[in-house]
Order: sequence, then C-alpha cells, then structure tokens
Amino acid sequence: MKYYLIAGEASGDLHASRLMQELKELDAEADFRFYGGDQMASVGGTLVKHYRDLAYMGFIPVLLHLPTILKNMRRAKQDIVAWQPDVVILIDYPGFNLKIAKYIHSQRLKAESQKPKIHYYIAPKIWAWKEYRIKNIKRDVDELFSILPFEIAFFEQKHHYPIHYVGNPTADEVRESLGLDSPLTTHHSPLIALLCGSRKQEIKANLPAMLQATEPYSKDYRIVIAGAPGIEPEYYQQFMEGHQVEIVFGQTFQLLKEAHAALVTSGTATLETALFGVPQVVCYAMPMPRLYGWLRKLFLKVKYVSLVNLIADREVVRELVADTFTLPRLEQELAAILPPDSPARQQMIEGYQEVWHRLGNENAPQNAAASIYQLLSKNA
Repeated sequence: MKYYLIAGEASGDLHASRLMQELKELDAEADFRFYGGDQMASVGGTLVKHYRDLAYMGFIPVLLHLPTILKNMRRAKQDIVAWQPDVVILIDYPGFNLKIAKYIHSQRLKAESQKPKIHYYIAPKIWAWKEYRIKNIKRDVDELFSILPFEIAFFEQKHHYPIHYVGNPTADEVRESLGLDSPLTTHHSPLIALLCGSRKQEIKANLPAMLQATEPYSKDYRIVIAGAPGIEPEYYQQFMEGHQVEIVFGQTFQLLKEAHAALVTSGTATLETALFGVPQVVCYAMPMPRLYGWLRKLFLKVKYVSLVNLIADREVVRELVADTFTLPRLEQELAAILPPDSPARQQMIEGYQEVWHRLGNENAPQNAAASIYQLLSKNA
C-alpha cells in the first residue's frame, strides 16, 4: 500500500520513522512518500520536503514566513492528489495538518471516493486550547491515534469521538535506550543538561537564561546543551561565548542518562527527562511575557503546560512559563533540586514513577501500525 506521511518537526520525524518501520514489517509492499526529516528518510521512501522548511512557531515568525508556509501547504495538497496514496498519516503539527485533512476530505467528496483515508497519529492537543477544532477532526479525520492516556476521556466521553490509545512512543524509546552505553560516561564530573527547544525562536528565548542560571555551577558540574537536529552548531555559539559549556548533537538520550539535573523547554523533552528520572525545571521564556501570561489564562484550557504534570494530573515538576519565568526564580528552582538528598528532588523522582505507571507498557508504533494496516486492509 501507499502511505503519505506529514511530520512538521524533529519529534514527529522520530515518531513517524518508527511507525514506518513497523508498517514495513506488516506490509512488504509499503511505499512511503512524506514531508519529514532524516530519520524518516533512513527508513526509505521519498522525502518531498524537510521539516526544517515547516517549523515556524509563534505569531510573528509565522506571519513573516506565511508565503513559504502557504507554498509548502499547496505543494503537499497537490502532491497527495497526484500520488493517490491509500492513506495520509498526519503526525501531530495541527496548524498545518488539519488544513491538509480538510482539503483531502473535500477532494474525496468531489470524487465520491473513500480514498485516501485520513489517519492522525499523535492526536492534536486541542484539550489545551482551540477545542473548537474537534468539529474539523470529526468531519475530516477517519481514525485518530492517541499517545496520552488522559485524551481518552477528552475525546470519547466529552466529545463522543472514538479514538485508539496505542501507548506512548516516548516511553518506548526511553525503555529501549536505558540499556545502552553512553559515550558521555568518560567524564567524572556530574552533569547539568540544557534542553532549550528544537526551534531557533525557543533557543534564543531560553538558552541565555539557562546559561546564566547554571554559570555558578560550572566548576563542579559539566554544563551540556542538547543540540537540536536541523539547527546548525554556529547558531548556538553566539549564546555560548563566555560560558563554560559544551554541546552535543544526536545524543539527547545519552545526555539524559548521565544528567544529575536539567533545565528543559516545555514539550516532549519534559517527558523524556522525567522518564529518565532526571529532576528538572521546566522553562519557557517568551517575548512580551505579561501579555502571553494574560492570554494563557484567557485561552489555555489546562492547568499545566508540561506533559509530566498533565499526565500525573498534579504538579510534579515546577513550570516557569511566560510571566512566571524570571532568572531569579530559575536559579531558585535549580538550587532546590541539585542537592542529592533535597526533599524537592526526592519528591520529583517519586512523581516520575507515577507518570511511568499511567503511561503503561504498550508499544505505541507497533500498535498504531497494526491498527492502521488492519483498517486499510479491511477497506481495500
């Protein structure tokens, strides 16, 4: 069968690549075409557009790059129609992917056809904000695959839209890597990891404060930045000058295996850090923080921004976001989790066990691939 996938960022590239590997196990004739990244390309198929050309975040950057975004969207629509896949698999990235789903659905109506099917792997986080998008999902998406257990109640009980909970791929990836040796173990100094985001806007907003907060510890700790895929090393150097800090690329899990503590920009990285048992402070600095803080209270539908706290349904890790993010608070929270026997550190590690328990032991890409293949085979 022919599978067209769209992933718009680094984490989506990873999750999509693992899904593709599982689909190949089930479907010897699997043919892939995709918007994605290097990890998807390593599985095989045709890379139409790299996610580096898609990953714009925030109102101003999106506005500035709107012609490019619209051009990429038109190309995706045209390419899907021309290639005629059996299924379009959308991976997270809702601002782009829900528009693709709407277009493909409209084309099916015009052609009076059921192909291509529209499957969404890693459900859009509409429970956080833009809940009205549920109407589009119900109309345009044939099957929705969730990786967060609390989404079942949101979609099925609140909105009466059946979904597939397949487990959490991040948990799978961490479980697999826990037994691997780390190339970072040749040093003896304890390590503080800095995970400052996967986009340039996030790095620019968060890394300077992270470096300032960790500077007093640079004699006793190695300070190591997890470089994001797709971001050139030179971009980080402008922030690293004058600081005793290292950077590694493609070794985030190895870094977290060795880390004593971490400063983490909100996102999937907060969950990865928790599953490795690393005490952390969640940081999300933003321009015009008071305005964003006010908008957050007005529009955000959930109490927390980190996946760790959302899954646990309580505050396991401290979140410093927008108007609550300041350098003194960051320094204070980091100091609280560094001592090995500190209550804050121990309570956080205990909370991580609760997160593990709630995620379960499912193999997410394997379960999702099995469901996708079975559903497509049934309708073939």
